Amino acid sequence: MTDNKKGGMDVTSEEIARYIDHTNLRPMATKKDIELLCAEALRYRFAAVCVNPFRVQLAALLLKGSGIKVASVVGFPLGATFPEVKALEAKNALENGAEEIDMVINIGALKDGDDDLVLKDIEAVTSAASGATVKVILECCYLTEEEKIRACRLSSEARANFVKTSTGFGSGGATLEDIKLLRANVPASMGVKAAGGIRDFKTAHVFIKAGATRIGTSSGPQIMSTCPA
Repeated sequence: MTDNKKGGMDVTSEEIARYIDHTNLRPMATKKDIELLCAEALRYRFAAVCVNPFRVQLAALLLKGSGIKVASVVGFPLGATFPEVKALEAKNALENGAEEIDMVINIGALKDGDDDLVLKDIEAVTSAASGATVKVILECCYLTEEEKIRACRLSSEARANFVKTSTGFGSGGATLEDIKLLRANVPASMGVKAAGGIRDFKTAHVFIKAGATRIGTSSGPQIMSTCPA
């Protein structure tokens, strides 16, 4: 099983952990919170942890040699900063030990129809990432269907590795309809990350069958505890 394979298959309780980006992006997260996040990731063998840039060094130290990746966020949670700033954030995160970058798209520019700026925005991060995995957060709750489709196309053109539904800080999280739409509008080589409001095995499983290749959640242990026997 790989991150970028097409969805639509069944997943066992043993396999589902490898889909999960175990996440703590709360602004009030303490060192102890990140230590717990990483301990849970080690216990369940999650795919990655996702933390704010300030916590990347700590997470990378705690997970060194484990095979569990460290992801960090860029332009988070609004996406409304300059491409050069996002590129610097990505470069800094990678220098501090991140292996994956979850960037927020410029939502306002997308809604303006300024595809050139959106493309430049994503390309700034994929270029700075120098081959590291880049996931583009679309914040689907704020977008029309046409805007989501354009965002998928631009993410693919900019050589991103994933499109992602949500920051978890917007007005809505992942929906089954959005997972199906994103999966249908990116190449098979690209991943789809479902994030926002996923708190149990049943929901995660449904999204995976619909085409999600990663699950972003702060409820990783809860998902594992609701896996069928």
